[in-house]
Amino acid sequence: MDLPSLALVLQAALSPNPEQRKAAEESLNQIQYAPQHLVRLLQIIVDGNCDMGVRQVASIHFKNFVAKNWSPRELGEQQKISIADKGMVRENLLVFIVQVPPLLRVQLGECIKTIIHADYPEQWPGLLHWIKHNLQDQQVYGALYVLRILSRKYEFKSDEERIPVYLIVKETFPHLLNIFNGLVQIVNPTLEVAELIKLICKIFWSSIYLEIPKQLFDANVFNAWMVLFLNILERPVPLEGQPTDPEMRKSWGWWKVKKWTVHILNRLYTRFGDLKLQKPESKAFAQMFQNNYAGKILACHLNLLDAIRRGEYLPDRVTNLILQYLSSSISKTSMYQLMQPHLDVLLFGIIFPLMCFNDNDQKLWNEDPHEYVRKGYDIIEDLYSPRTAAMDFVSELVRKRGKGNLQKFIQFIVDIFKRYDEEASVERKLYREKDGALLAIGALCDKLKQTEPYKSELERMLVQHVFPEFSSPVGHLRAKAAWVAGQYAHINFADQNNFRKALHSVVSGLRDPELPVRVDSVFALRSFVEACKDLNEIRPILPQLLDEFFKLMNEVENEDLVFTLETIVDKFGVEMAPYALGLCQNLAAAFWKCMNTSEADDEADDSGALAAVGCLRAISTILESVSRLPHLFIQIEPTLLPIMRKMLTTDGQEIIEEVLEIVSYMTFFSPIISMEMWSLWPLMMDALTDWADILIPLDNYISRSTAHFLTCKDPDYQQSLWNMLSYFMADKNMEDHEIKPAPKLIEVVFQNCKGQVDHWVEPYLRITLERLRQTEKPYLKCLLIQVIADALYYNATMTLGILQKLGVAAEVFNLWFQMLQQVKKSGLHANFRREHDKKVCLLGLTSLLALPADQLPGEALERVFRATLDLLVAYKDQVAEAGKEEDGDDDNMDGFQTDEEDDEYETDKEMGDDGEDADEADSLKLQKLAAQAKAFQSNDDDDDSDEDYSDDEDLQSPIDEVDPFVFFVDTVKAIQVTDLARFQSLMQKLDFHYQAVASGVAQHAEQRRVEMEKEKLEKAGTS
Repeated sequence: MDLPSLALVLQAALSPNPEQRKAAEESLNQIQYAPQHLVRLLQIIVDGNCDMGVRQVASIHFKNFVAKNWSPRELGEQQKISIADKGMVRENLLVFIVQVPPLLRVQLGECIKTIIHADYPEQWPGLLHWIKHNLQDQQVYGALYVLRILSRKYEFKSDEERIPVYLIVKETFPHLLNIFNGLVQIVNPTLEVAELIKLICKIFWSSIYLEIPKQLFDANVFNAWMVLFLNILERPVPLEGQPTDPEMRKSWGWWKVKKWTVHILNRLYTRFGDLKLQKPESKAFAQMFQNNYAGKILACHLNLLDAIRRGEYLPDRVTNLILQYLSSSISKTSMYQLMQPHLDVLLFGIIFPLMCFNDNDQKLWNEDPHEYVRKGYDIIEDLYSPRTAAMDFVSELVRKRGKGNLQKFIQFIVDIFKRYDEEASVERKLYREKDGALLAIGALCDKLKQTEPYKSELERMLVQHVFPEFSSPVGHLRAKAAWVAGQYAHINFADQNNFRKALHSVVSGLRDPELPVRVDSVFALRSFVEACKDLNEIRPILPQLLDEFFKLMNEVENEDLVFTLETIVDKFGVEMAPYALGLCQNLAAAFWKCMNTSEADDEADDSGALAAVGCLRAISTILESVSRLPHLFIQIEPTLLPIMRKMLTTDGQEIIEEVLEIVSYMTFFSPIISMEMWSLWPLMMDALTDWADILIPLDNYISRSTAHFLTCKDPDYQQSLWNMLSYFMADKNMEDHEIKPAPKLIEVVFQNCKGQVDHWVEPYLRITLERLRQTEKPYLKCLLIQVIADALYYNATMTLGILQKLGVAAEVFNLWFQMLQQVKKSGLHANFRREHDKKVCLLGLTSLLALPADQLPGEALERVFRATLDLLVAYKDQVAEAGKEEDGDDDNMDGFQTDEEDDEYETDKEMGDDGEDADEADSLKLQKLAAQAKAFQSNDDDDDSDEDYSDDEDLQSPIDEVDPFVFFVDTVKAIQVTDLARFQSLMQKLDFHYQAVASGVAQHAEQRRVEMEKEKLEKAGTS
């Protein structure tokens, strides 16, 4: 398509008529891969005679096409842009980047960024030469603009990826220094000069962020740069031309230059301000930096900050960065000595005023309370906030230089409290200073809680100076009182009435007419609920409390609201049952609202998304709290199903973990797994990202609804499970630690579907054996051998036949017995370290013993028999050790001796006992689900670590009811009955040690039989 025709199509893309726009877009899509198309688009973009709207459409289309097609996305994918077109685009982009208006330059700049990231240096070796040449010519702005993009490519690169930076710095920094020097000397510089200096600062920043280039280690070169940066730092920003609008003012060119200069000097101080952190090769440089520059920078920063005391303008970000520098200097003796003479002015004339409520706060409070709340709880805002930096400075000062400073600062705060109380006139009260004083008290809570004499006075301070502000006529003081009360909720109140009064005041704050007060009250309530020793304080008002919560959740999307709700649910546990359905309904509604907000505004902050995640976490907490009331799950299911259905598609990949946790609860605690819940299975398979996440619900589906898993053919759950497991087990790119959950899931199938999945035994054994051959990590080898043990327990004849058919029987058993015998230097078993592992092996080996002589010859029988006896000894010792605390010393068994230490299995104790609340400890099912989650957790640690062998004994499994001792003795008795000669031959070939062990096993089996019968009767009586 020629240029005029292309311009017409682009013009049509701007048409108000939707059909014309659609036709134009389709036309552009059809011709986008045509030769020269990109070049023609670029010609239109740079054509000054062309309509600006058309040029802009062309630039957006150009940028999007370059971003999508400049480099092939997939390995082996065809190139979409010819080499000739690429060369022409690269050449002309550099020429025109300066000539086009800023609106178009932004789009072309993005294109240059894409191309540099893809092509430099290999396919674009001439770029650096072009930059260097133009830095010495009239095209300085264009060269700096492109160099900024190039340097940013390497800002976060390290090691080998960073090598190109060295040449860039070597070739360009001498010219940058000359240009910088010339710009600084211009009298009455224009905004264009500020733009050039800003670009130089950004290039410098990107080049030094991770590592100082070696050229700058030259003291003369570094000094030349530092002289210029200090010059920029010291010189006043021109007054002429400064915008009056605050938003425009902070983005004004000269303030941007100041910000980037402070940024660079702070970064250098972070890197070289502490000699103790230096490598040997940089110690001399760091010493030089501290001696020659750190103090000068501090003096400049203090001078700049003084503008705040004088009532002059200083951008928030610059203030924040300077305070960060000062906070870092507190711990360094030489720097603190330089700061000390200025400390009073700094603390009381600058830092404290920054902590006080100000005009901007009041304006935002009045005009947009929702934005006021968002900013107050936004972590990103905190990173740039002068107030947060001021609080951090005070905290660091009293922590590192508390002697004298803490007492002096607290006295200052007390004086403010006194002046505030003494002022009788409501109009003249120092409300804003009182707000700052309360903020200071809250910020210093950790220090004050542990430092006398303040620690003893905290309750009196709260009663005298904080609690009265709950009824203040000024909204921001009511909010601050709630926040400070929350900070101190956990102190030991001598008078519980004071705790009660604060709690009820915070609860009243939930109904305050001002939104920020309500939100701060919710945040404080969380601390009071955690600290509350007598839940009767809260129990009577619980329904009203929950109502206020949900009113507030309808107003704001704030994850802290959900955290407080989680705390209440956690604290009241099963008492939340009457509210569970209503809570889930309200949380589900809040979740959809948060998700709709996030989807409607992609550019919005993450508060909506975070609140959505919080809603799901709170739902999980509620489900956990009512886990002993299965009927509630049937009532709750219709509310949660739409969330699970929608979020188990690709729409929910960001929150898949939280959604799957809900699926796990619903499939574990509900009396039955409904067909609606089964409909989620295909969705989980399709949206699979991190496959370990879906193991717990899959286990629940198979173990709790086995019949449906086995009989349903549309969809075919058995086939879909096989497709997933075979894919992952066969993937050679997957590390051993990533494979761990697969054998556990095969175990679930074999154990739950005994006798009903014969056609799957061979396929599963094949993929297990293939993976076993390439497995290096001992832990995964154990799990894969356990699959074979599970298959033997499932059907020993079939499994042994398959292993023999595949010609691997001898190889597998040799490896298995070798692993059973391996011990570590400490004497501990190297493999099959958990009770569960040993039990699975025992059931598999014992199943082998039951095979007739033609399948298991005498020699093999003896080997399996001895290995089983050894493993029974180890298993018994481990069970005894785990139960020692509640059972006391176990009765000795004749012949059951072991040379392993009593604490051998210390790391194998059952988990789930520590840190559990009493009500949770009562819930066996809850422990089992927690154990299930932990057991399926896959981590990257070395397989010999204790974490990998963390026990999952609480996992529910059909083998729970099988006692390995009883199973072994019954199997041996069956051999004795069916083939007495074989049995006698086996016994005769055993030495005295194994005969004694066998006798001990027989005695213990009978003991276990009695115990199991007793347990069964007790269970029946309880139910």
